[in-house]
Amino acid sequence: MGTVTKLSWRVEGMDCASCVAKVTRAIERLPGVTEVEVNLMAERLSASLATGGTTAEAVVKQVEILGYTATALTGPAPAPSPPAHDHAHHDHDHDHDHDHDHAPHAHGQHDDSPADAEKPWWATGKAKLVWLLGGLVLGAYALSLLLPKNLTYPLFLAATLVALVPFGRRALALARVGSPFSIETLMVTAAAGATVIGAAEEAAVVVLLFAVGELLENVAAGRARAGIRALASLMPRVALRLGADGVSETIPADRLAIGDLVLIRPGDRVPCDGVIEDGTSALDESPVTGESIPIARGPGEPVVAGSINADGALRVRVARAATDNTIARIIRMVEDATASRAPTQRFIERFSEYWTPGAMVVALLVILVPPFALGWDWWTSLYRGLAVLLIACPCALVISVPAAMASGLSAGARRGLLVKGGAALEQLGAARTVAFDKTGTLTDGKPRVTEVLAAPGYSAESVLALAAGVEQGSAHPLAKAILAEVLARGIAVPAAEGQAAIPGQAVLATIAGQRISIGSPRHAAEAGVTLGNLAPDLARLEGEGKTVAIALIDGALLGLIALRDEPRADARDGVAALAALGIRSVMLTGDNQRTGTAIAESLCLEVKAELRPDDKLREIARLRAQGPVVMVGDGINDAPALAAASVGVAMGGGTDVALETADAAVLKDRVTGVADLVSLSRATMTNVKQNVAVAVGLKAVFLVTTLAGITGLWPAILADTGATVLVTLNALRLLRWVPR
Repeated sequence: MGTVTKLSWRVEGMDCASCVAKVTRAIERLPGVTEVEVNLMAERLSASLATGGTTAEAVVKQVEILGYTATALTGPAPAPSPPAHDHAHHDHDHDHDHDHDHAPHAHGQHDDSPADAEKPWWATGKAKLVWLLGGLVLGAYALSLLLPKNLTYPLFLAATLVALVPFGRRALALARVGSPFSIETLMVTAAAGATVIGAAEEAAVVVLLFAVGELLENVAAGRARAGIRALASLMPRVALRLGADGVSETIPADRLAIGDLVLIRPGDRVPCDGVIEDGTSALDESPVTGESIPIARGPGEPVVAGSINADGALRVRVARAATDNTIARIIRMVEDATASRAPTQRFIERFSEYWTPGAMVVALLVILVPPFALGWDWWTSLYRGLAVLLIACPCALVISVPAAMASGLSAGARRGLLVKGGAALEQLGAARTVAFDKTGTLTDGKPRVTEVLAAPGYSAESVLALAAGVEQGSAHPLAKAILAEVLARGIAVPAAEGQAAIPGQAVLATIAGQRISIGSPRHAAEAGVTLGNLAPDLARLEGEGKTVAIALIDGALLGLIALRDEPRADARDGVAALAALGIRSVMLTGDNQRTGTAIAESLCLEVKAELRPDDKLREIARLRAQGPVVMVGDGINDAPALAAASVGVAMGGGTDVALETADAAVLKDRVTGVADLVSLSRATMTNVKQNVAVAVGLKAVFLVTTLAGITGLWPAILADTGATVLVTLNALRLLRWVPR
């Protein structure tokens, strides 16, 4: 069996979902080509090529036959820079040398060239075609006021032919690669038919409006991509790298390597993801996470690329390469998300596959039946049949959903709300219940030790020391709190071995030959441990809303460690915002019932406490039986529940897990962000419904008026072009969406 190589190309000239479908269908027909993926926003084509089958050059040729421009993407690409129209920040290292010599783009069908990406919209190839056709049509109409029709008719005919040559070549190319029922086929057939029956004036207007519609789609796609590229502008062009001698040198930010030391002066934008080695400052992370309040950072704390250093000088050690920093990953996520189709979009695309051939059959019936059944003359039936063909163009309908989804995803990303695709975006708005984890989600995730009670024969210091020995190396918030308390008291931490964990219950280790475990009261009860005179203290501490960890030594009671994790400042507002949207909130926690109830009552939400990880999964399944469920967690220990929910939302200021574990992420780390995600979803789906209504409604109106003889050819194409314009403009409104 031959090997398979995954390759990628940059494809320029695509401006709508129809373009994506055409390229996908054409490449899938090539022998030995599998796993074809076309991303409109990233302008990227990926496919797997089997050895001995289709070559990379053949793929490029097939794309160019359709009228687009394909360029191979190879090797690790630099991080995105603000002025470049380049989405090649992905790592396309395929261990092959694809040095292709591409022939000039001479097809002309799509009126695009690589240089057009850098031009303003009015100077592109599509715009020039519109200006040429517009000049011919307007000139012909002006002369028709002065000259007889037989002298001006050739001008209208010339305008029609100027457009039909490139559009006709594209229609033929599409038919050869598996798309015979394309929008180009419908338009060319209708315009050619109009010239045959002597309606060249209307045919000229038809092709002009079609060209205008394509230009507007191109502008809209450019605006959507600009929304994503605006994220790239958050990265500075240069960075100050410090050498071993402490002398700084200015280098391009995309040349920073892991381990480099960078100087970030007050007012500078952070050029990398890294960790502070020296200095303290307030960092404005609002450009990345949407968090409006600057956050104080000091040695050992992380910094995020794109944030702004407010006051103090910082020395930062680079933790990620430029192609993998937070900004690059966010851009990559948004681009990939726009390629993930929502259920509504998939339905519309399947529907449009049957719509176009069905419409051609209807148009044929309009031409053939009325002369016999209704007494129409053949000229009238042919004219109206051609108009029906134009009305049947599915462009506005096909673009209605992805245009809104792309705008919604981009608007969210610019406000610290990341959604990984249309399916998740659609599901968020339909949620009936939001389930929250407690620690690190509804609470700050930074508990502190408030009280240590030792069993008879032990001291508080010995309880803390042994607990710290078991917990050392753990990233759990409770473990960090115990270790911080030990450090603050200056207690030595003993060495531990054989560390293990019982998920959701306890951690264990052996210290000086004794088995130590730190776990929940439930774990202690299941182990048969009695608390003796500390039992009333456990009830008191839990009643105060504190989390209590019980330390055991060789199966006997060692002591109690009480910790408090305060609710986030905006947690109550976040739950209230969801309630205002008609969504029920419930907290799922492994903590004890009293602690969970105390926190839940303060936030006005329901609670399910003392849940192990498998209990959380069962609870999510029970809630899903009642309707779509959103699970919100910190993205670290909630992965199973996040995956089990209809939509998993991670809260975690740009961490790896927050970006990669769940279906969506709230980068600004605020509970109110969950309600913002739901609002964004509902605004997007409202926009989708409006778009579909406009696209179908206009066609229905013009279909009736055409069959009634009220409107003709050019209003028919206006039904599609006009709908495309309205749908696109409506979708672009979402780019201005702001959370309430």
